[in-house]
Amino acid sequence: MRILIIGGTRFVGRHITEAALAAGHEVSLLHRGRTGPGLFPEAEHLIADRDTGLAILGGRAWDATIDVSAYLPSQIDALADAVAGPAGGGGYVFVSTTAVYARDQKPGFTEDAPLVETGGPVPETVTSETYGPLKVLCERTAAERFGPGTLVVRPTYVIGPHDYTGRFTYWVNRIARGGEVLAPGDPSAAIQVIDGRDMASWIVAMAGRGSGGTFHAVSPPPPFTFGDMLEQIAAEVAPPGTTLTWVDADFLHAEGQDGRSLPLWAGGGDTSANTADPSAARAAGLDPRPFRQSVREIRAAEADYAVETTITPEREAEILSAWHAR
Repeated sequence: MRILIIGGTRFVGRHITEAALAAGHEVSLLHRGRTGPGLFPEAEHLIADRDTGLAILGGRAWDATIDVSAYLPSQIDALADAVAGPAGGGGYVFVSTTAVYARDQKPGFTEDAPLVETGGPVPETVTSETYGPLKVLCERTAAERFGPGTLVVRPTYVIGPHDYTGRFTYWVNRIARGGEVLAPGDPSAAIQVIDGRDMASWIVAMAGRGSGGTFHAVSPPPPFTFGDMLEQIAAEVAPPGTTLTWVDADFLHAEGQDGRSLPLWAGGGDTSANTADPSAARAAGLDPRPFRQSVREIRAAEADYAVETTITPEREAEILSAWHAR
């Protein structure tokens, strides 16, 4: 099978490329050549910016196109124009997000739950406020341009090796250092993740079967909480004597902390999008590895991974001291 991957060298795309090659598919990668030079010599590399260089596709057709990097509906329109054949040249897979859902979903909501809607003109810039609405418009554009057989995948937070965001990796590495760990906000806040390797192999299998539809790529099934997540990470990597100290959201806000300094924390906001029902994807073959296995493998693969925006050990200690002295 001939597969075109838009992206394919960075985190989610990288795992999809690995899965496609491992399955024996013929893979073409459209990317800017900025990430992972030398990766995947067995694949065809089409070096171009998707926003300005789609002429490199030359009207060619593939059996499937997997798109991990579309954030604007105009990008999907342009891609559909650039590839040849009915419905844009084979099946189309769009990696979306559970951020497409309206607020305050009921736990265990399914793929037909209400979506967030944009008002007025289509936003031209991706921000934390426009990200979800733009992904909704991308999904609709994909269905219009590539047909009803389009496969839409809605993950929550993707975890695994090669995660350039460092969000989940921060917690694995922080808890592995031990001591008193600042845990943000409400431990009962909902959270869901998906290992990028499991999502990738499932996406490739679905594309190989020509499967369409909309699916949640999430794990574990709800209820699963931030407290559960940190406690299970601790069970795998924490040295003896490690403790979790839960600090109130208002206190953290007053100390200038948010979801960048304390990754994956919603800051006390709505977390209902992290309570999605994964049963449809499970029935279609998605089989996530155990959460604690992902923790072990991430720790082994990226023990020194760090992100500049996360809280420093010194600042964490200051806030914990102030919390205890309040």
